[in-house]
Amino acid sequence: MMNLLWVVLGLLLLVKGAEFLIQGSANIAARFRIPPLLIGLTLVAFGTSSPELAVSVDAALAGQASVGLGNVVGSNIFNVLFILGLCGLVAPLMVSSVLIRWDLPIMLGASLLTWLFAADGALVWWEGMLLLAGLAAYLVSLVYRARANPTPDDVGFTLAENTAMWRHGLMAVLGLALLVVGSKLMVKGAVAIALMLGVSELVIGLTLVAAATSLPEVMTSLVATIKGQRDIAVGNVIGSNIFNLLGVLGVAGWVSPEPMAVPQVMLHIDIPLMVMVALICLPVFFTGHQISRVEAGGLLALYIAYTCYLVLSAIGSPVGGWVYEAVKMLSIPLTLLLIAKTADELRGESVG
Repeated sequence: MMNLLWVVLGLLLLVKGAEFLIQGSANIAARFRIPPLLIGLTLVAFGTSSPELAVSVDAALAGQASVGLGNVVGSNIFNVLFILGLCGLVAPLMVSSVLIRWDLPIMLGASLLTWLFAADGALVWWEGMLLLAGLAAYLVSLVYRARANPTPDDVGFTLAENTAMWRHGLMAVLGLALLVVGSKLMVKGAVAIALMLGVSELVIGLTLVAAATSLPEVMTSLVATIKGQRDIAVGNVIGSNIFNLLGVLGVAGWVSPEPMAVPQVMLHIDIPLMVMVALICLPVFFTGHQISRVEAGGLLALYIAYTCYLVLSAIGSPVGGWVYEAVKMLSIPLTLLLIAKTADELRGESVG
């Protein structure tokens, strides 16, 4: 009963925290004339990824590498398939061309680099430092882009002028604090319930912990979508995924007292799926520069199928393998079809 209470209380704090963070961040962006996309990629994305950082580092220091790795990989899959799928069903999400040209390829590159580092079965300290170096380079590129493309004075940037700046900052910080506390309570309750049911650590990391630590991203992106701040909604997901791979996994790999062992099942199934999900984003984002409701529904359906596979595999059902093969057979040709469509649009633009 107490575990269920933690889950409910955590959910309430997440909802209120997301509202505060979005309102405070949007007003800060307006006050300093910072593009909302940049706020979503940095302040909001890194802030909402703080639960992943805490959980993965704690797991690495405790020698529970499968929980830490599963948290990062599962969160990245969850962020794209579930969050963008859910938000895209609420309202079609417009995707900035800047995000497609810069941040999406970086997310894909970070996913491939993680797969490369994990290929030998372990993540060692120097690989973690290389991931952190990649995060530093990404932050430098964000500063460069912000200076090269300043947001012009425009209608809408006067909304926050009459309110003291410290109030916007305090609201954003309070919102982030509520998100962190809420997610910790959710993780505490959800993991305790899962352990009582006999679920393995890896499955807990890939599902319950990944979903629970991603709840700040869920609530933040959903509230941003409803309030019309869709640059923040999409930027939050892409920025969070980049930070998870380069920052969270980088710190965890660096501070771990021994190499972080990569379970074979994750190396052969979950990490390749994470890479494929990042690859799917390229054609989905590029076609029409938006995520339509149909595409959002497809992303959400893919996540539901993946979760079914994890649950069925955890209980030893042979149906889990069949579900995975079905998802693979459907997703690979779909990805190739979307890439071909993207290539056709690129050729059409070049001819035009």
